[in-house]
Amino acid sequence: MAKKTMTYKESITELEEIIQEMEENQMEIDDLAAKAKRATELIKFCKEKLYGTENEVNKILEDLNKE
Repeated sequence: MAKKTMTYKESITELEEIIQEMEENQMEIDDLAAKAKRATELIKFCKEKLYGTENEVNKILEDLNKE
């Protein structure tokens, strides 16, 4: 079965949940490394999504200015 691609909003929500667990000391020490790794993956995904969207918008604006 194909893996569903996360949206930016879903990624941010999951990242916020991980951060909240860490800040409130609700995370088990056994889960800390895995959650930190997941948070890093989510941050990377969000950064790539933001940069990609920025590039798309800039291209649209450039095309608009050419008209």
